[in-house]
Amino acid sequence: MSAVRPGEAGATRACPHCKATILESSAVCPACRGHLRFDASASDAAQRFVPLQVEGTINGNDTGSFEYTMVVVIRNERGEEVGRHVAGVGAVHPGEARSFNVTVEAVPVAVGKRRLKH
Repeated sequence: MSAVRPGEAGATRACPHCKATILESSAVCPACRGHLRFDASASDAAQRFVPLQVEGTINGNDTGSFEYTMVVVIRNERGEEVGRHVAGVGAVHPGEARSFNVTVEAVPVAVGKRRLKH
């Protein structure tokens, strides 16, 4: 969890359903999609935007099977690594395929909350 104080931009907590680390302001867990709050206004959903979305597919070939590891790395403006997570591992055999989709969802910070440098 983050060292950011509760109520500030970037503060995190554990999802009560799946225990994933999520933003304290989340009304729905992005990992398990469990509802956390039912008081979220419709304007929160309207303000949400996707500044990054990447999708790709890897296909098995006739030369044999191969293993893969999907790693998500987050870096700050100075190129320093601030987060690293293995999202999944597996194998692809001839005739099989795996699709990957990486999406960054964002919502503007409410007025009055401090912007913190990490």
